Amino acid sequence: QVQLVESGGGLVHAGGSLRLSCAASGRIFSYYTMGWYRQTPGNERELVATISETNTRYGDFVKGRFTISRDNAKNALYLHMNSLKAEGTSVYYCNFHHDVSDPLRTDYWGQGIQDTVSS
Repeated sequence: QVQLVESGGGLVHAGGSLRLSCAASGRIFSYYTMGWYRQTPGNERELVATISETNTRYGDFVKGRFTISRDNAKNALYLHMNSLKAEGTSVYYCNFHHDVSDPLRTDYWGQGIQDTVSS
């Protein structure tokens, strides 16, 4: 089992910045991918960004405004969000799965953290 705890959400004005963090704990082995997904009211959960040992991937809507990073020594994940758009409230979820040691590629999710971008 892997536990994920997000932090760093809040309220910001359009054009501002936020930094999200996710701390992973539990049975963590080498070679894993972590990522951020978000859900806005009335919409499905969508990819924000993922990062593996060798690759990063971003959702189309990010368009160079966000940066995902990780600290393997701390099993931590970060998301720096700049130039935020006035899209109201979103819930960001931290995601984790092992790339090698788990053939089922079990997905673990955090509880979610809310951020609101006002105009």
